[in-house]
Amino acid sequence: MAITVETLDKLERKMTLTLPLAAVQAEVDARLKKLARSVKMDGFRPGKVPLNVVAQRYGYSVQYEVVNDKIGEAFANAVGEAQLRVAGQPRISEKEGAPEGELAFDAVFEVFPQVKIGDLSAAEVEKITTEVSEEAIDRTLDILRKQRRTFAQRAHDAAAQDGDRVTVDFEGKIDGEPFEGGRAEGFQFLIGEGQMLKEFEDAVRGMKVGESKTFPLAFPADYHGQDVAGKTADFLVTVKKIEAAHLPEVNEAFAKSLGIEDGSVAGLREDIRKNLEREVKFRLQARNKQAVMDTLLSVAELDLPNASVKAEIDRLAEGARAELKQRGVKDADKAPIPDDIFRPQAERRVRLGLVVAELVNANGLHATPEQVRAHVEELASSYEQPADVVRWYYSEPRRMADVEAIVIENNVTEFVLSKVKVKERSIGFDELMGQQG
Repeated sequence: MAITVETLDKLERKMTLTLPLAAVQAEVDARLKKLARSVKMDGFRPGKVPLNVVAQRYGYSVQYEVVNDKIGEAFANAVGEAQLRVAGQPRISEKEGAPEGELAFDAVFEVFPQVKIGDLSAAEVEKITTEVSEEAIDRTLDILRKQRRTFAQRAHDAAAQDGDRVTVDFEGKIDGEPFEGGRAEGFQFLIGEGQMLKEFEDAVRGMKVGESKTFPLAFPADYHGQDVAGKTADFLVTVKKIEAAHLPEVNEAFAKSLGIEDGSVAGLREDIRKNLEREVKFRLQARNKQAVMDTLLSVAELDLPNASVKAEIDRLAEGARAELKQRGVKDADKAPIPDDIFRPQAERRVRLGLVVAELVNANGLHATPEQVRAHVEELASSYEQPADVVRWYYSEPRRMADVEAIVIENNVTEFVLSKVKVKERSIGFDELMGQQG
């Protein structure tokens, strides 16, 4: 077998492979003989079908399999000898004009690029920091109190106000006609918490039990109910019950109800602080990792393998179809999605993956078992039974692969931050938590 390799483009290569016909035929004969021992055909006992009959029936498909296997094996050996890193699958086509007694094939494929990472010491990265304040702990306590609030019926002549739970009957009409979802009896909601559209809350605020009111309500153009989006309805609402909220005191009983064994308020605040600091740490890591990755892309030079980009586009499109299917879209798995929709995202992911891999391999930034274990334990620490969560992660290789990928990205982030000029900027707790990390 002779091998030649030529460069067609930046990353595209062509390799010519030749196979001796005699070797192919020998393997075909061997497989047909093996097949003859087990094949079943009408008119013959099992294992007694003549070889020429088996060859007539199965010869072409067996030869196809053998040639595919031989070419695959030859290709793998050739790229190994040439130390080529192949991206994607090769396109194999038979080549005419092969020497007598041989089969010749062209394999066209792409290789992974050489990645050149520029001078990191000349780059600048903004690193975000955040402190967990006492005010943040206070607000979290308020949320916990609201989650455990109780309600008591107000006096008959009391007017509904923010924080109250009201029970109402209502009916809405558009152009005098009722519409789906526009009518309810005994409907409950909390005033001032955005559970209802603002016009609805404004109408009910100040009403008393037994009162009725008619008011117009303009549905937003992006309202989830498509039939009424952008339209104005007239609503008749009647208040049936008004209940005032009672928030529990922050005391020993409250602390114990939240799992603080000694019931101390100080212990509860410290537990909240630890949970908030854990969440802040993860969000800061995500924000700072994003800044690092953007910097890496700006200093890296590389060509993108089309095969890798196409594979990533296909993966993103498949994910989009799965999401459409989950939403109940008919024939979502057949939805035509143009490649260009995902191309920028796919190209960024492929580019970033290659740059990160280069940095990891060149600087020994692989995730150690100890790092992976520590990250899993940190993820599990916010649950009631951390040991069960740790076992859950370790029971599934895919979950562990995801954790390992995060640890590697964290290693890369720390490595880059140790090389670049770091400009620290402190932001408020609310600003950090208001953004998706």
